[in-house]
This record gives sequence, structure tokens and C-alpha cells, in this order.
Amino acid sequence: MLFRLFLLFAVIPIIEVYLLIKVGRLIGPLPTVVLLLSISMAGAWLVRHQGFHILRRIQNELAMGRLPAADLVDGALVLTGGILLLTPGFFTDFVGLFFLIPPTRALIKRFLGLWLQARLSRGTTIVMRRF
Repeated sequence: MLFRLFLLFAVIPIIEVYLLIKVGRLIGPLPTVVLLLSISMAGAWLVRHQGFHILRRIQNELAMGRLPAADLVDGALVLTGGILLLTPGFFTDFVGLFFLIPPTRALIKRFLGLWLQARLSRGTTIVMRRF
């Protein structure tokens, strides 16, 4: 686990710097900064819009007496996307936007569900319930 985290924190900055240099050479330094800021502002608007929408859905589910499990996962994915958008760089912005757009978020949720189901069936993840 520690090695994976090391790779994550070592590889992502290298990718970000590489992309910044490539895009900066292609369109120039000022347009690169403007593009990064534009993507961040658009992402912030999308985080706010999606976040309020998910919050309303969670409130409606709770009002009907149902557990809003899928909406809570949506909220966590939107939060993750927002955090990634705060990180400067094109790669993290792209991944962050991927977490924010509802159709791609549905793909991530499906993948997470299959991953969790596989772990539960192998017995590598144990779910405990308190009464």
C-alpha cells in the first residue's frame, strides 16, 4: 500500500509537469494559465451544481425513509472530483471532470460496485454491522 501511494505521489506530478510543458510550448505560457484557470472555474461551477443536486436527492430519499446509498456515493465522487480540480494541472483536472460528469460518474460507480462485490466474494473485505 505504501509503495502504491509513493508511486501515486511520484508519478502524478511528473505527468502534470510534462503536460504543462507540452501545452505551454504548443499554445504559450499565458494561454496555458488562462486555460487552467478556465477549467478550474468551470469545474467549480459544476461541483456546486452537482453538489446541490445530489444534496436535494439525499434529502428527498431521507424524507421518504430510504437510505440514500447511491446518492452518498455520488456525493463522495463529486467531492473527489472537486478536490482533484483544486490540484493545478491538466491531468488532475481531466480526472476531476471525469468524476463530475453524471454519465462518467455512473461508469465509476459501476466499476466500484463490481470491485467491492469481488472483494466481498473473495472474503478480503468484511462488513460488520452493529445492532
